[in-house]
Amino acid sequence: MKKLEFDWRPLLLAPVLALVALPLTGSFSTWLTLTVAGLAMGMIIFIIASGLTLVFGLMDVLNFGHGVFIALGAFVASSVLGLMGDWTGSGELWRNLVAVFPAMLVAMAVAGAVGLAFERFIVRPVYGQHLKQILITMGGMIIGEELIKVIWGPAQIPLPLPEALRGSLLVGDAAISKYRLLAVAVGAVVFGVLAWTLGRTKIGLLIRAGVQDREMVESLGYRIGRLFVGVFVVGSALAGLGGVMWGLFQQNLVPQMGAQVNVLIFIVIIIGGLGSTGGALIGALLVGLMTNYVGFLLPTLTQFASIFLMVAVLLWRPQGVYPVANR
Repeated sequence: MKKLEFDWRPLLLAPVLALVALPLTGSFSTWLTLTVAGLAMGMIIFIIASGLTLVFGLMDVLNFGHGVFIALGAFVASSVLGLMGDWTGSGELWRNLVAVFPAMLVAMAVAGAVGLAFERFIVRPVYGQHLKQILITMGGMIIGEELIKVIWGPAQIPLPLPEALRGSLLVGDAAISKYRLLAVAVGAVVFGVLAWTLGRTKIGLLIRAGVQDREMVESLGYRIGRLFVGVFVVGSALAGLGGVMWGLFQQNLVPQMGAQVNVLIFIVIIIGGLGSTGGALIGALLVGLMTNYVGFLLPTLTQFASIFLMVAVLLWRPQGVYPVANR
């Protein structure tokens, strides 16, 4: 049997894009600032998209209501951070992180719990019916947005960064946002945990086996249905975490923020290959870098940059950079 070789070429896409942008930006300091900003934006988008790509890749569910968990996580975090004003207002980094990380955990818990109900009452009746999934999950997102308005109100809510995470660090002449460095670190941790879980643990093995042959796994005594529900809950919780990161990135919240990010999420998972976690990371980094570079060089084309990128990648690889087998 011929041994399958790892395809390393997609890994070069982000570095090549960054190198192409270097001479165009005019100075190294500007390029470095834009690159770190792009990587941070990409990591936040990856955190959000990783939940959706898990749900589709492992459960074959088209969840167009994913945005409601993004918004919910952000609004829950705003309430938690609002109760910890003494900690977020401190100039000490460790006190800020003590406030931010619990807010992230509470947002993930609430989003995961709502995701459990969403799967049970909205998604489960339409398993295997993609058209109905699109319609009913979109309806679920609209209902979720209206419930957010009932609880937090329809107006825009500010979500300022904690004191020690504001401002920038100077690296030579380049200004690097402190919060963006935190976003890159959190995104790297999320990717590492997902890759390790799916590739190195028994749960990951069961999930991957269940995708390929559910009946065989169930015949061995494993309740694959419950495992897949757990995957949906984890995907919802990751969306909640991504919502917190995105809200702090934008520094303001609106109930429709999840729907506004949905387009970027689907572009990312299409570029990466539907269901591929590694592909979603590459797609998110490409989208983040492209958005920042084009926003600096050609601001009028910023809204179309991600679409142009997706078209270019699909012309090269119609199924995405790392397509999932048998999908």
